[in-house]
Amino acid sequence: MEQDNQDYKENQDSKENINHINTNNSNNNDAKRKIWGILSVVFAIGALVCIGILIKMSIDQKNRAEDMSNLVKSTEYSSVIDGEPISSEPTEESKTSVETETQSEETQTVEEPLDPFEESIRFLTESGIPIPELEVDIAALQESTNPDIYAWIYIPDTKVNYPVLQHQTDDSYYLNYNIDGTKGYPGCIYSEKKYNSKDFSDSNTVLYGHNMKNGTMFGSIHKYEDRQFFEEHPYIYVYTPERLLVYHVFAAYEHGNEHLLYNHNFSDSESFRWYFEDVMTERSMNSNFLEDIELTGEEKIITLSTCINNKPTKRYLVQGVLLNEE
Repeated sequence: MEQDNQDYKENQDSKENINHINTNNSNNNDAKRKIWGILSVVFAIGALVCIGILIKMSIDQKNRAEDMSNLVKSTEYSSVIDGEPISSEPTEESKTSVETETQSEETQTVEEPLDPFEESIRFLTESGIPIPELEVDIAALQESTNPDIYAWIYIPDTKVNYPVLQHQTDDSYYLNYNIDGTKGYPGCIYSEKKYNSKDFSDSNTVLYGHNMKNGTMFGSIHKYEDRQFFEEHPYIYVYTPERLLVYHVFAAYEHGNEHLLYNHNFSDSESFRWYFEDVMTERSMNSNFLEDIELTGEEKIITLSTCINNKPTKRYLVQGVLLNEE
C-alpha cells in the first residue's frame, strides 16, 4: 500500500512538473508573440516615416525645380533667330524720311559706338550664328534672387537654360545647395572660384551640374552622346552682364572623375594641346568629336561636367571653343 501511495505521489508530481513546463512554454510563446508584435509595429511605423520622408523630399525637389522653371520663365525667351539681323527692316515711310533728311543735310552723321553686348550680337549675327531671343538681366537676378549669379547658360533643345553661380568661400556649396539656400537636389550650375574667374577669360572654364533623372540641370547634355544631335546642336550660349558668348561644341565624351583644373594646366599652351590630343584619340561608343578641329592652345574653352549613371568613377564632358574672342 505504501508503495502504491508513493507511486501515486510521484505520478502527481510528474504531472505537476509537466503542467508547469507547459505553462512556462505557453508564457514564453506569449512573450515572444508580444515582442514580435511590438517589433512589427515599430517596423511599420519606421517604414511609414521613411516613406513620408521620401515623399517630402520628392515634393521639395519638385518645388525647387518649379522655382528654377519660374526663374527661367521670368526671362523673356521666345525662339531662336537663324542668323537674322537684330534690327528690323525699315518701312517705306521711314526710308523716305531718312532720304529727305539726308538730302537736306550736308553734315555727315557719325554712328555712335555700340556697347559690348550689342557689339557681340552684331559680330555673331554677321557671322551667321543663330542668336536666341533671350533677354537676361544679371544685375536684376543678383538683386532679386541670389547675388552669386554671374551668368546664364542656354543650349537649344535641351533643358539647359539656367543661371550660373559661384560661391565666394565654398567651391562645392552649389553642389549641395539650391539657388534659394536650401540644402539638397537639384543644386545649381556653378563654377569654382579657386580655379575660374567669372568673366570666362580662363583657358578652360568648367561648369558643373547634377545629372538629374528628369533631365534637368546637366542631365540633358547626355543628348550629345547621339551623333546626329551633336552635329545639329553646335552652340552653347553664355550670357554675361557685358556680352553674349557663343561656344562651338567640338567634343563630348566620357572621362575619369579627376579634377580637370587641378590636374591639368590649361593656361600652358603645350599642356592644353597635349590634353586635347590625348582625349580626341580616345574613341568610345558615347564619344563625339569634330574631326577637323585644330586647337593651338591659345583658345578659350568651356567644359560642362556631369555624372554618368552607374559609373561613379566617370564624368561626362561636353566642351566648346569660344567663337567671339575679344
